[in-house]
Amino acid sequence: MKKIILSSLFTFVYLLSYCGEGMWLPFLLGKLNEQDMKSKGLKISAEDIYSTNKNSLKDAIVSLGGFCTAEVISNQGLILTNHHCGFDAIQNHSTVANNYLKEGFWAKNNAEEKTNPGLFATFIIKMEDVSEQILTGVNQNLTEKERQSIISKNISSISGSYKKEPEQDIKVVPFYDGNQYILFVTETYSDVRLVGAPPSSIGKFGSDTDNWVWPRHTGDFSLFRIYAGKNNKPAKYSPDNVPYVPKQSLKISLDGVEDGDFTMVYGFPGRTQEYLPSVAVNQVANVLNPIKIQIRENTLESMNVFMRVNEQIEIQYASKYASIANYWKKWIGESQGIRQTNAVEKKQNYEKEFTNRIQNNPTWNSNYSTLLTQLNDSYKAAEPYYILRDQFSQIFTNNEMLTMTLQIDRLIKNSENDDEKTWQAKLQKQKDAITDFYKEYNADLDRTIFARIMPLLSIKDSKLIKPSKSISLLSDNKNNYELLSNSLYGKTAFKSKESLFDLLDGSREKVIKKLKKDKAYIFATDISSEYYSKVDPKIKEYQEQINKLQRSYIKAQMEVFTDKKFFPDANSTLRLTYGNVAPYNPKDAVNFTSKTYLDGVMEKYKPGDYEFDLPKKLIDLYKNKDYGIYTDKTGKVPVCFIGSNHTTGGNSGSPALDANGNLIGLNFDRVWEGTMSDINYDPSICRNIMVDARYILFIIDKYANATNIIKELEIVHPKKY
Repeated sequence: MKKIILSSLFTFVYLLSYCGEGMWLPFLLGKLNEQDMKSKGLKISAEDIYSTNKNSLKDAIVSLGGFCTAEVISNQGLILTNHHCGFDAIQNHSTVANNYLKEGFWAKNNAEEKTNPGLFATFIIKMEDVSEQILTGVNQNLTEKERQSIISKNISSISGSYKKEPEQDIKVVPFYDGNQYILFVTETYSDVRLVGAPPSSIGKFGSDTDNWVWPRHTGDFSLFRIYAGKNNKPAKYSPDNVPYVPKQSLKISLDGVEDGDFTMVYGFPGRTQEYLPSVAVNQVANVLNPIKIQIRENTLESMNVFMRVNEQIEIQYASKYASIANYWKKWIGESQGIRQTNAVEKKQNYEKEFTNRIQNNPTWNSNYSTLLTQLNDSYKAAEPYYILRDQFSQIFTNNEMLTMTLQIDRLIKNSENDDEKTWQAKLQKQKDAITDFYKEYNADLDRTIFARIMPLLSIKDSKLIKPSKSISLLSDNKNNYELLSNSLYGKTAFKSKESLFDLLDGSREKVIKKLKKDKAYIFATDISSEYYSKVDPKIKEYQEQINKLQRSYIKAQMEVFTDKKFFPDANSTLRLTYGNVAPYNPKDAVNFTSKTYLDGVMEKYKPGDYEFDLPKKLIDLYKNKDYGIYTDKTGKVPVCFIGSNHTTGGNSGSPALDANGNLIGLNFDRVWEGTMSDINYDPSICRNIMVDARYILFIIDKYANATNIIKELEIVHPKKY
């Protein structure tokens, strides 16, 4: 008994000991975090970080494309982000003749900068708590559908009446699972041009082997520029547009970091689930992640075989491979981290403390006594459906033929009542998408992927779906997926742009007749039809239950644990996280220091290797010790460093800032052992990885000789050695 009580108490104390963790709303820093931040080393005020009354650091931070963060680093709209965030743009401008992925790209002037249709940069103008207005009329007796209907109407009302400039947008976002609502005023610039990027042998050095790994030696950065109309307001692309003049740009410190130095990361983290019950954490680590890992592993192995022997395929699939590998490796590390840190057991102990507290309070006991039991039952009942969901979604997104069949199926279903003119307009839009799709498609590679991953769905043995047509096609091929893949890909119209265009030639009725004869289309749509009719509705039913219970659970935790600061889960909104430069000890007898150097890049160098090759000029700079002003007190060029900042996907490209708000690095990854921080942040092993600002400038200046870029920057020295 004594042991159990001590274990529970230790877990709770542990949770409270690291209240500096979290992804905090910038407009609440003064109220919740400023004192703690200053005790850890912050030298500026909360209003210097976020303000609506004056220019502040927030005015230099942008959401890039909705998937990464970038920051303004000059008074001419120059923005810095990761190489992997700019990878698609770099790839789209690359050809075999001008392979910017391989050689790098550096615009010598504005005229050489390259346009990127679809890429945008969004600034946050203002944040405001509108919970009271949004939750007016909401009560516990409503169904989820009724609740959401009232909330949607309230959001529409406030969005329509809120005062803003014509070029600004309004967005209202839920926090704490719908217990709080924040209004964002945003300003989006859609003319964003590529300015510079190192070759992948620098920007992606280490590739998949080093992804999510420390020590790291990757120069993961690229440069873009925001363009505006002549009035400095957002404008569609035009050759007459001019570089955006920002309200605020970041100064860049060349003084570097030491262990214990205060650090901040400012950006748009994507998604975390820090307040899940233990049953859900166990489900993620031990049931769902292994399924997704296996499907992606088979996909990557198939892609790798083709990419290593064909440069054209390597260019076509480089971005796709990187994207698939990214979360494949993340999920492996996440599951291992959850097990290594006993996250499930810690959650269970936390839940015991929660239960003990509510049992000693009649009101809490009346409101919350069955919450955890209900959550546990709902997650267990939903599990077989979640398994099939992840199998279906991973297979149908990692195999491109299946992806395209469902796109065409949606086109058919969404045009049922269209006249011929409307049909042809939709068809042309789809054909434009098809043209882009097949520029980066290889049917032989895709067929190999199909044969490797389709068996993992087990359509013949499933208890939840019975796609009879698909099962029949499999039986016709002796239940052999290799034979089935040859049969489907050999005759399908989906194997090339030309054959698919032929199929889509004609009226809607004519196209449908041809589709009904295409075995690949029959196979894919039979499975998807079963999934969406039998599985998807059950998932929505269970998810509705879980969402309602989780909303009550987070509300209950905030009531019960009044001595704990609760940060809202990440949801792609602007956040600030803070910590310190810190080494770590991931396992027995392994101790990692907090910094890496150019020496380590050379130690990893493997001539001709696709992951660890290096450009000759970088090697020459190293041999000649031609480092310029970009060394630390050791006389070496720093490359990367780690800190205890709580980050996630979406924080890629976020600035790492010092105590004075100067840029000291660029966030781009987390250590593998700590990727479970999306679910369970553990300060002992959770570290974010940042490119040192001095390495970025060293590459721009000494490697690329891009002095035009260097001249734009404001470089400072806030401390002396």
